[in-house]
Amino acid sequence: MTSASPIRLACLDLAGTTIGDIAMVERAFAEAIATQGIVPGTGAYARAMVHVHRSRGCPKIEVFRGIFPTNEAQAQAANLAFERSYEGAIGRAGLVPVPGTMEALEKLRAADVKICLITGFSRATLGRVLSAVGWMDKVDLAICPEDAGRGRPWPDMVLTAILRLGIEDVRHVAVAGDSESDMLCGSRAGASVVAGVLTGVHSRERLLKGGATTIIDSIADFPTLILNTPAPTPTTPATSLPANDPTTTPVATSSR
Repeated sequence: MTSASPIRLACLDLAGTTIGDIAMVERAFAEAIATQGIVPGTGAYARAMVHVHRSRGCPKIEVFRGIFPTNEAQAQAANLAFERSYEGAIGRAGLVPVPGTMEALEKLRAADVKICLITGFSRATLGRVLSAVGWMDKVDLAICPEDAGRGRPWPDMVLTAILRLGIEDVRHVAVAGDSESDMLCGSRAGASVVAGVLTGVHSRERLLKGGATTIIDSIADFPTLILNTPAPTPTTPATSLPANDPTTTPVATSSR
C-alpha cells in the first residue's frame, strides 16, 4: 500500500456479488408486490420494478416502503411475502456462489484479511442464505440492517463490522458489491477500496456514480486487487441523503 496500511477487512455483498441469485431475488420482489395487487402488465408494476432495480442493495423493507409510501401495512405485508418467496426458492433450487467466490474467500483468509458479508436481507433470510451455502465457518461476520441500525446506502453496516472485528482504521477496509448502494455505503464509510463488481444488477456507469474506486469483472478478481495493488486514499467527502428515502423518489401507487 502507499499512504494506507494493508487491507485488514473485506466487506462483501451477497446477492449478485458472491451469490448468483439475481433472478431469484427479482422473482421474489415481483411475487411480493403481486400479493398487494400490483401485477405484471400494469403501469404500477412497471414503475415498481424500476424502483426495485434502482434500489437494489438497500434494506428490503425500505424498498417496499418506497413502493407503498403511504401504507406501512402494505409495505410490511409485501416484505413478509418477499421473504417467504425467496426462502421458498432457496428450498427448491438452492443457492450457487458466483464462480471464483470460494477461491476468493480462501485467498483472503490465507492473507489474514477478515471477511464480513453485508446484505439488505433480514436477519432471518440472511441466516437461511448462510445455511444454504454452508459459509458459517468461512467468514468472520455477517451483518444485516437490523444489526447496524441502518442499511445501505448508509455506512452503518461497514462501520459496525469495523467495530466488531477490531479494525483500527477505516483505510484498512475494502468493500465489494454490485449495486450503487454498495458503492455509496463503502465510500461513506471511508474504505480505501470500493470495488464495483459487474456480475450483478448495476452498470459500470452506475457503480462509478455511486463512488466506486475501481471496477472488476467478478469477485474472483478481488483478492488480487486488494493484496497486490496499492489502495487509493479516499478523496471524495461523504454526501448526505434526504431523510425520507435513501436512494430514489417513492413510487406512488394506490392503496387497497
